[in-house]
Amino acid sequence: MSVLHIAREAGRARRQEVPRSALATLTPRPEGADPVVRLRDDATERIPELTALRFARMRESPLAFLRGAAVLMADDLASAPSSGLRVQAAGDAHVKNFGIFASPERRLVFDVNDFDETAPAPFEFDVKRLVTSLAVAAHDNGASDDAGEAMVRHTVREYVRAMDRFAGWGRLEVWYAALDVADAFGELGGFFTDATRRDIADLIGGVSVESTHQRYADLVETATGEPLLRSDPPRVSRLDDLLPPSPWRRETAEAVLQGYRTTLVSDRRALLDQFVLLDVAALVVGVGSVGTEGYAVLLAGRDENDLFALQIKEARRSVLAPADESDPGARVVAGQRLMQATPDAFLGWHRASTPRGPRSFYVRQLYDRQASVDVERLDPAQLSIYGRACAWVLARAHARSGNAAAIAGYLGHGGPFIDALVAYATAYRDRTVTDHAALVAAAAAGRVPVLAEPGA
Repeated sequence: MSVLHIAREAGRARRQEVPRSALATLTPRPEGADPVVRLRDDATERIPELTALRFARMRESPLAFLRGAAVLMADDLASAPSSGLRVQAAGDAHVKNFGIFASPERRLVFDVNDFDETAPAPFEFDVKRLVTSLAVAAHDNGASDDAGEAMVRHTVREYVRAMDRFAGWGRLEVWYAALDVADAFGELGGFFTDATRRDIADLIGGVSVESTHQRYADLVETATGEPLLRSDPPRVSRLDDLLPPSPWRRETAEAVLQGYRTTLVSDRRALLDQFVLLDVAALVVGVGSVGTEGYAVLLAGRDENDLFALQIKEARRSVLAPADESDPGARVVAGQRLMQATPDAFLGWHRASTPRGPRSFYVRQLYDRQASVDVERLDPAQLSIYGRACAWVLARAHARSGNAAAIAGYLGHGGPFIDALVAYATAYRDRTVTDHAALVAAAAAGRVPVLAEPGA
């Protein structure tokens, strides 16, 4: 009997212990549980000056709330029935955490692009996070309930089909599979119909991908004659403009850069050493990561026209594994390298002393021909297509953990699993809308601080 057959049978046997229909369960929260209090508690380990900004961004819409409330969903997932089939999970696989970027071979690929919460976990945690965010995005975009459920159904079905295919592929085939933008996703083969593949290529391939030089034109100014990072608070703030007792320190960024280089392979280390540090600024991006310490770092190579930018980002314990005592930066880097087909060539980590005590950081390129799909502007048909592309890359990321056959055996033809996740996504969409309303009310009542951004 082959290893593949044994693994599939083991996955199929899991249905007796945890029926696929059980994954529809959304466990009620404990009596008196308050999502706003939970979010405030989670914010205590973040930079206090940014708490109001984080809540302001979460208040914008139910999808923005979901993005910032990974800890709430992690709590809810942990209390529900689980398949027990573990993979390296992204931990925060919502629809805004997929994007386009350049591989080291300079191909444009579409993949998961956020790993702050990555940790080993049951595979369905990521799938639930993805389809719930899809259901919430559909709600925010004004789609009907039926249209939203259809999007979720198509997305889950694509995950099931992809996992079944990956289970039959060789280990190296899975390892090197990527959703390539430049050749209209030729690697997909028979995963999608020709028409669907063209739709996905039109949708994702049509996204405007700015060159690194175009990105730097917005990031850098040369008013003093020397390239410096352009101040654009609260996203980018010059360190000299921050009032004490600001936690951001140039010394911290320099220490991270010096220590992190040892986690790079030798050729990348040699390349990094050919650049000199020009400038450092505080960087605040996203929703869920607001409140963590981050830096934009500008370097120059041959001259001021040969610029290179890195992002230093504080890593915290994953919401999926709050008891994990391993170094958070190392966890993020290891998870990304395992899940992404083409991880950042300059990805690494270091632990450094800061005014807030020892903190772990990871480092990656700030811009490398990156782009994302404007999910908020997609119509129901486009959002459904986008969900299916996300499902493919998520299944491939999970399959790299080596458990694809057992998961495929558990999923089977997918019917009960698909029905269960449609039910779960619908129920969690409604919970998210309710939780978002609670935050809006709390902000209006002064229970949480809210800081409006310039131009908002």
